[in-house]
Amino acid sequence: MKTKLLITLLLGAGILVACSEMNPHPMDMTQAVQSATTKADHEALAKHYEEAAKELQLKVEEHKKLLSQYQSKSYLYGKQGDTLVSHCRVLINAYEKAAEANLSMAAMHRQM
Repeated sequence: MKTKLLITLLLGAGILVACSEMNPHPMDMTQAVQSATTKADHEALAKHYEEAAKELQLKVEEHKKLLSQYQSKSYLYGKQGDTLVSHCRVLINAYEKAAEANLSMAAMHRQM
C-alpha cells in the first residue's frame, strides 16, 4: 500500500514538473530586444537571459535526480519505468539546450 502511494506521489510530482511553464520569458522578448539601444538595455537583457539559464539549469538538476531515482529503483515503477526514464532524458536534453541558448544570447548582448 505504501509503495503504491509513493509511486503515485512521485508520478504526480513528475507530471507537475513536466507541465510547468517552458517559456522562461514572461515578457515580450522580441519587443525588448528591438527597443534595446543603450549599453544598459543590453546589460539588462543579458542579466535576464542569464537568470533564465540558471532557472533552466535548476530544472536540469532536478530531472537528473528524478532520473537517478527511476534508474536505481526501477522495480518500483514496473512497465512505466522505461517511459519515465525516457521522459526525464528528453526533458534534461531540452532544458540543457534552452540554457545554452540563453547563455549564448546573454553573451551576445554583453558584446553589444
